[in-house]
Amino acid sequence: MSEDLNPADLFSLLDDDYARAILTKTSKQPMSAQTLSTECDASLPTIYRRLNDLEKENLVEKRTQLEADGNHRAVYEATVEHVEVDIVDGDLTVRVTERDTADRFTQVWEEMRGDR
Repeated sequence: MSEDLNPADLFSLLDDDYARAILTKTSKQPMSAQTLSTECDASLPTIYRRLNDLEKENLVEKRTQLEADGNHRAVYEATVEHVEVDIVDGDLTVRVTERDTADRFTQVWEEMRGDR
């Protein structure tokens, strides 16, 4: 998570229906903006705006996916696995746990080999 992301910014971002839909859908599998537009029933500009916001806060990651025909396309994948909010002694803290990098590498490798 971005070091300078405060709880209010995170809550504001997660309050958006499209941002939440993008996070949940890309937590299952990487998706292109086009696919997200269809899956989220949102315009492509709306999807790109939300993706930019989520990327800026390191909640999604953009990467290149190789296709069987040799072409490639940009896909997005959620990097966040868990969001935890604590209120202790009048202090509010938010902790974002990222998905395990090794698991993400394995997924990319399997996609490249055609296992998925």
